[in-house]
Amino acid sequence: MTTNTTAATTNNTAINSSSKYGNQDPGSYFIDVARQYSSPVGGETELEPTELNTVKSSGGFLVVSIDKLSVKYTSVNLHGHDVGVIQADRPAPEKRLVYYFEIYVKNAGAKGQIAIGFTNHAFKMRRQPGWEANSYGYHGDDGNLYRGPGTGEAFGPTFTTNDTVGAGINYTSQEFFFTKNGALVGAVYKDMKGLLFPTVAVHSQNEEIEVNFGKKPFAFDLKEYERQETMKQQMKVDKISLPPIVSYGLVRSYLLHNGYEETLNAFDVASKSTIPPMYIAQENGSGEQDIAYALAQRKALRQLIRNGEIDSALTKLREWYPQIVQVEKSATCFLLHSQKFIELVRAGALEEAVHYGRIELAKFFKLPGFDDLVQDCVALLAYEKPHQCSVGYLLEESQREIVADAVNAMILLTGPNVKDAQSCLRSHLERLIRQLTVCCLERRSLNGGQGEAFHLHGALKLHSGKRAKCSHL
Repeated sequence: MTTNTTAATTNNTAINSSSKYGNQDPGSYFIDVARQYSSPVGGETELEPTELNTVKSSGGFLVVSIDKLSVKYTSVNLHGHDVGVIQADRPAPEKRLVYYFEIYVKNAGAKGQIAIGFTNHAFKMRRQPGWEANSYGYHGDDGNLYRGPGTGEAFGPTFTTNDTVGAGINYTSQEFFFTKNGALVGAVYKDMKGLLFPTVAVHSQNEEIEVNFGKKPFAFDLKEYERQETMKQQMKVDKISLPPIVSYGLVRSYLLHNGYEETLNAFDVASKSTIPPMYIAQENGSGEQDIAYALAQRKALRQLIRNGEIDSALTKLREWYPQIVQVEKSATCFLLHSQKFIELVRAGALEEAVHYGRIELAKFFKLPGFDDLVQDCVALLAYEKPHQCSVGYLLEESQREIVADAVNAMILLTGPNVKDAQSCLRSHLERLIRQLTVCCLERRSLNGGQGEAFHLHGALKLHSGKRAKCSHL
């Protein structure tokens, strides 16, 4: 196997060219990618309501159980302000597709004036949800929906003793929805902004309800509802017409960019009868010839790294592209040496890992941009089962992919016609998905930060119907 030594020599300084990537080592992009994997996918965790807030309630008209999940109206209501109303201890979490909770009516009492809904923090705790501004409520005595003015509108059936009623927020459609005994009653547009608290109310003698914030199975099939809502969004996307030649070009450029030679050849054969021959147009100085540069070498190196054979990969790099590893403290060298350390830990060769770390990883200790990842690598030694620890992400296949992507990009940077480092770091498809992610985040910001973030892995899993395995973007 040979490589274009003239091109490699000509671009010997391209790796660290400030005109290509500012004053930063281009390989540092992949350091940032590796750092992102230290957090769970999505990176967004929110506390959920778990019980009723005995402080934020009209305590004089109701009794709350010891577990703070049941309420009973013990008074005799004389007027509209004698409501036993209580909020959850926390607002509904927002960074998701749907939030939902339920109540079980133990006793409808004298009049069945039970309500379930959502209110904001400033809601007056002497009124039914839906009777005041910034509140919505589904009421059991008349089946009406109330949303602020106090005047109800026909919505659904009444509910009484032994009924289970639920209330939810669909953040994608920006709607409140309500259920009864496991069936969807209806939905209404959510024109309230800000944090919203699950709220329940009782308003006649002996009314008693139990609240379920998810500790027990819901009567309503929430997973199926979420699946259907997600499929609605997918169907909207599927209706968008995309010429086959466009998707073909994106996939082919992705395979070329990442050095998947065998898959590329199979893809070309499979597409030969349906897609006319095409040439990938240049974008930012990068055309098909540029991303096809050193395809065989990039394929070989990717395979070695994916197999955990880091010593062999380093040997080939020193033979074919010595300029990539000549700067010992570069981001690419760090990724390769840290991966070698990780592979030793994976194999259980801990003494050898310690020795290797003292020689190679020690060079990067306390260097800006590397220190936290060095500490994560070394921390693997402290655990009997490193796969299950907080730094276990380093032992996942995705970590090998990051290193392989970094080496692949650095080889592309040595190409004879490269004018822009960005075109070497990411394929057209990867850049398109990054733009899609930004658009989704912008759309979410317009909804007050509500709704789930776009995650490629989750989208692929839904679309394929099975667990999708893909590299990072």
